[in-house]
Amino acid sequence: MYYNEKENEKRIKMLQALLGERKLDYAFVYYDELNIANGWYLTGWCPQFESGAVFVPQKGEPLLLGGPESEPFARQSSAIKETRNFTAFMVPDEEYPNAVIIGFPDLFKEIEDRLTNKRIGVVGLDKMPYYLHEQISSGFKGIELVDITEEYLQFRHYKSDWEVEQISQSFSICDDAYRAMIAAVKPGVMEIEVAAEGEASCRRAGANGFAYQTIVGSGERSNAVVPTATDKIMADGEMVMLGIAPRINGYAGTFGHTVPVNGTYTDAQRQCLKDMVEVLFDVKAALRIGADGKSIDAAGRKLYIKGGYLKYMVCPFAHTIGLMEAEAPFFGPNSTDVLRENMTVCVDVSFFGHPQLNGLRVETGYVITKDGPKALSPFMESEFQKILREE
Repeated sequence: MYYNEKENEKRIKMLQALLGERKLDYAFVYYDELNIANGWYLTGWCPQFESGAVFVPQKGEPLLLGGPESEPFARQSSAIKETRNFTAFMVPDEEYPNAVIIGFPDLFKEIEDRLTNKRIGVVGLDKMPYYLHEQISSGFKGIELVDITEEYLQFRHYKSDWEVEQISQSFSICDDAYRAMIAAVKPGVMEIEVAAEGEASCRRAGANGFAYQTIVGSGERSNAVVPTATDKIMADGEMVMLGIAPRINGYAGTFGHTVPVNGTYTDAQRQCLKDMVEVLFDVKAALRIGADGKSIDAAGRKLYIKGGYLKYMVCPFAHTIGLMEAEAPFFGPNSTDVLRENMTVCVDVSFFGHPQLNGLRVETGYVITKDGPKALSPFMESEFQKILREE
């Protein structure tokens, strides 16, 4: 099981309280394999191949709406065991002769005596396929669908102590993965061999999956922003961008670093890396309760402007991490989102498209406390501090 019963009970109650405030009879929380987080938040589970939704009443027990292939899996592993199978969530054209499969009109008949407000809140309206929205609208005829995605996401912005613990464990797993990947980096080695070492380390340590495909991008491939490992052979003189994002109980950790394939930085590579690490610590210093995205972003831009890196900048410097490696809020140059206690934030400093150095990234994470940002990976923090001390 990848869920905590007390946490899940608390989350259902928070959602039901929101339904009461908004005078909504149910919440329909959509998820699929790409957009797993909103569903996982309530279930500690995600199907394979099929999509689905958590259907939560203002009062009473929630249902898991999905497809018949995932139903046995859900009953074993999901925090929500009561299921209904829908054609809309099935693998297209697959047949399941012994499964009971219904449509939205059937569900409407099952719940219509509890639809006192004639209003259903929807989470993930911007992610669901058009045909699914059409089926909900026609199946729940006469019911107002209300988008409550933003209110729901607010629950996920602020982490409980249990969530911080899971994220911290994932960052610890990253430390060993980093060591394993660095040890594998050599001229003549394929990128996928480096990824294999990191992923095996994470799995041995208990990771239940990964929040993104492992990043190993050498030479010009580091310009790809998130270059997944390929069969490219790393060459002497190149740098290689590394990153991995294991999940513990669904919660991600990560690291980002860029190292020389032959083990020795050139003077230009070392100076550039130092500049990026200096930005990382400038941004870290700005991570204070009450700080907004604009001020956090401004803290990092000073050295970018001074060093001429701004024209190679693609991504802002800070984002939260949780069930997804990068999730809202994102603290960019126009963001008015504000840091609160127990937010977990990655400082992710990078540039791409440099004519000589290609792409470079350094990244690690912090939990926001009353006393300032606390490193989720003291090990990676020390690795970056060493770079600043090097002559």
